[in-house]
Amino acid sequence: MRNNSLGLYFSVPFCRSKCTYCNFASGVYPASEHARYVDRLLEDIARAPEWAVRTGAELPRLADTVYLGGGTPSLLAPELIRKLFAVLRAHFSLAPDAEITVECAPGQLPQPTLEALSEAGVNRVSLGVQSFVDSEAHSSGRLHSRAAVLDDLRRLRAAGIQNLNLDLIAGLAGQTFASWNESLAVLCDTGVPHASVYMLEVDEDSRLGRELLSGGARYRAGLVPSDDAIVRMYMAAIERLAAAGLVQYEISNFADPGFESRHNLRYWRRRPYLGIGLDASSMLAEATGSRVLRATTHDELKGYLDGAEPEMEWLDLAHQHEEAWFLGLRLNAGVDPAELAAEFGAGPVAPALETAVRLAADGLLECSGSRFRLTPGGRLLSNEVFQQFLDLRPDDVRSPTPAR
Repeated sequence: MRNNSLGLYFSVPFCRSKCTYCNFASGVYPASEHARYVDRLLEDIARAPEWAVRTGAELPRLADTVYLGGGTPSLLAPELIRKLFAVLRAHFSLAPDAEITVECAPGQLPQPTLEALSEAGVNRVSLGVQSFVDSEAHSSGRLHSRAAVLDDLRRLRAAGIQNLNLDLIAGLAGQTFASWNESLAVLCDTGVPHASVYMLEVDEDSRLGRELLSGGARYRAGLVPSDDAIVRMYMAAIERLAAAGLVQYEISNFADPGFESRHNLRYWRRRPYLGIGLDASSMLAEATGSRVLRATTHDELKGYLDGAEPEMEWLDLAHQHEEAWFLGLRLNAGVDPAELAAEFGAGPVAPALETAVRLAADGLLECSGSRFRLTPGGRLLSNEVFQQFLDLRPDDVRSPTPAR
């Protein structure tokens, strides 16, 4: 897993409203907390090398991807953005061609903030659109309109930021096939080089998810499309985006060739990254050994601001081999068992290869050349496929699902 460069992720958990479907560690907090939070980020940046030495992790000082996610990082005042990037550059070297991404909520990107992002070197922006149908967006807690999204795209391009992503969610309350196709059509017409399409997640970490699980009706839960309808929407998106030149390269991600998210590829290719901020994850190689450190910071704002230490776990080669399969299979490029045998040895790869062959016979994987990858049906059952590789080991030594 060793690599001489690093990806840096900064979590900014502040939102103007909490979307009904959101299961991230974000929320509506007073603006007075912003400066205190950024000061904590700056402390963690400065302390990162010492923390790595103390834990025994290898921390490259060259960063070739930087990602500000959330939450809504664009809510930070321009002076806080400038302060954050100044300290970042003081402690890490940014590659000349570094990909620097910031997530923004449409309609929440004031011109002074856009200018501060541009001055900081931001060259990629992801807009959380979710739906281009205003009624769907508003009912799920989004504050923007379609017109606001299109205006933001115009302003971003005028500022020289051409590498743009738009997010959509299939399965919002009240969504129909007609409205979904409308959102897809508008997205394709924008000409953005990257799109992310997610199927609605139903779990206890979001208000809508809890309502659906309990059989309630709040947040228009009764208007959420059926699982079968959501699947059909997702499949329609794959076809529609491909026709527009956006090639699927990961379960939820589509791009013009050369515009794949380099930062997110680090996660799926198991390259080192350091997460700073609330509920942020890191993966670093052991400085003198073969293990990998996974660390996750505190997921409550007060605990993080009060200095709570990250939770840490060292993964041995067997756990890393598991992750190589289920992270690699997220990518359309798939997994080459020969490459894994070169990294981990033939012993652990043999039973996994048997599992891959069985899943291929079941139609969930396909083998092209030497690489196994998910079939279209396998992508719809990806969690079940990934579990097959975790089941190769006893329960008490399985690796946790990697953080986003």
